[in-house]
Amino acid sequence: MDENAFDEIPESSTSPSQPAFLSIIWTVVSVGLIMATLLTLFTPTGLFSNRSLEAMFQALQANPGAAYPTPTPRPMPRVGIVAGHAGNDSGAVCPDGLTEAQVNLEIALRVQQRLLAVGYQVDLLNEFDERLAGYQAQVLVSIHNDSCNYINDEATGFKVAAASSSLFPEKAERLTACLVDRYAKATGLRYHPNTITRDMTEYHTFSEINNETTAAIIETGFLNLDRRILTEEPDRVAQGVADGILCFLRNEPIGQNGTSP
Repeated sequence: MDENAFDEIPESSTSPSQPAFLSIIWTVVSVGLIMATLLTLFTPTGLFSNRSLEAMFQALQANPGAAYPTPTPRPMPRVGIVAGHAGNDSGAVCPDGLTEAQVNLEIALRVQQRLLAVGYQVDLLNEFDERLAGYQAQVLVSIHNDSCNYINDEATGFKVAAASSSLFPEKAERLTACLVDRYAKATGLRYHPNTITRDMTEYHTFSEINNETTAAIIETGFLNLDRRILTEEPDRVAQGVADGILCFLRNEPIGQNGTSP
């Protein structure tokens, strides 16, 4: 290599040019200004100065929801209402052709409407609905009615039953008590605890749904002696069922023997 080669490199190439030097100076100054601003801002005086507070209040007034976002409301509990015999058979049949399935569905629809109106999620289900397999809800009530045949003068009133075996028997008992209390108050019908059948306590749906779903079956009346209220005042009947469900969901008080205190 030529020993004089280094002597041929221009002197200007070994030191930064004036524009590059000025750029470096400007960068250093800018960083310094930014750091000074940040340090000033995060001191107690800078953070809570009158100007800073005024800017914060103006921002809140312009968009109050931005600083305090509204929390997402929790979904309301789910309720299942089974319209007895719907989608399967007629159930009891009266001499004039009125069927239990018709009456059950009319009442079930009205119960659903009442619970939807107060914000609950409500599923209207058929007797052997495929959704019942493992069905999960806070509560499930199946609506039925008793015979259209005349039995005797005592064959009037309603029945309520929970499963004969339940994972949470205290919840099943409370649901039953709520339905008995509120339904009797709404309709004036008499409760028949001594005529509850095995078909009710071992109702097929009880074994199909999720075992954490609290469930009961109600026969809202006899299609013979109670026909007038069942067919002419279905809103009153539905109100009694809905009130019983709400009593359970809202943990409303019940006195002794299923009556309000």
